[in-house]
Amino acid sequence: MKNILALTITTALLLIPLSELRAQDNAGASASSASDHPDEIVRMHQQVAAANREYKREVAAAKKVYEHKQAEAKKKRDAAVASAHQRVGQ
Repeated sequence: MKNILALTITTALLLIPLSELRAQDNAGASASSASDHPDEIVRMHQQVAAANREYKREVAAAKKVYEHKQAEAKKKRDAAVASAHQRVGQ
């Protein structure tokens, strides 16, 4: 059971950088198309939108890390509680 959990976590952590690389490639493509538009205000709005997309991507990645750490802490707490209950029951 622990091996399966470790394998799942390791796989998930290895896949995160791959998705970030794809997102960075897409961001680079949108940045070059933003500089092609002749209207300065439109370029500004496109750059703001690109910055907002990058921010949201980084926040989503941070949330995933937070949720992972939170799940680990919950497992430790649950194990400690179960251990305490077992000691009292004996």
